Amino acid sequence: MTHPVRIGLQLQPQHADYPEIRRTLAAAEEAGADIVFNWDHFFPLYGEPDGKHFECWTMLGAWAEATSRVEIGALVSCNSYRNPELLADMARTVDHISDGRLILGIGAGWFQKDYDEYGYDFGTPGSRLADLAQALPRIRSRWSTLNPAPTRDIPILIGGGGERKTLRYTAEHATIWHGFGDAETVAHKCGVLDDHCRAIGRDPAEIERSAGVQAAPDEVADDLRAAGVSLFTVGVGGPDYDLGLLKEWIGWRDAQA
Repeated sequence: MTHPVRIGLQLQPQHADYPEIRRTLAAAEEAGADIVFNWDHFFPLYGEPDGKHFECWTMLGAWAEATSRVEIGALVSCNSYRNPELLADMARTVDHISDGRLILGIGAGWFQKDYDEYGYDFGTPGSRLADLAQALPRIRSRWSTLNPAPTRDIPILIGGGGERKTLRYTAEHATIWHGFGDAETVAHKCGVLDDHCRAIGRDPAEIERSAGVQAAPDEVADDLRAAGVSLFTVGVGGPDYDLGLLKEWIGWRDAQA
């Protein structure tokens, strides 16, 4: 299975008013992005720590109505913030509102300020990963019982590079893996993921490989492609969302075709 080259935007919902976020979403769809992600936090991750910020899933419901072509999702949703059955129902609902364009991005969570300020138990990396392991089958089980059912097999994207647990859960449950780092790091993680897939009898080629990119395609694209990446995601923060790099990557994608 070969995955087509796709370009994503992580439209970070920080330091901006919502009209500017909505305009950027429209501009990214107009420019030809394949996917627009937000993220699941309650406070900015950089810049002024108590700056403007908006919630992830209510925004995704609005994005489902405000767009018509791009896929949408969180990069990534924090498993700790919502009961798995509720998250499954929210995802199914946005799947229907968007007519089958939702990707469920999910991870174990890591940003302690979110937990402390909103009253979640931060626990340990191990306890958060254990919670994620328990949640993934519950989400898929709930999808099988909801009425109406999801419009499609909702793609699950797992973000993170932990080799013993996160990549094993990815092999077991996900259709997309999202990682970080240079091409050498990503290639190594892809190899570990391939091994986990083979251990459970899954074809590694079923899992699309995604990476965040902060450089121009002529600097990093060939090496990342060689590492197995087919989904390239540019991140932009507010208040002035600059889509210049996104448009470079879209042009590169179109030249491949």
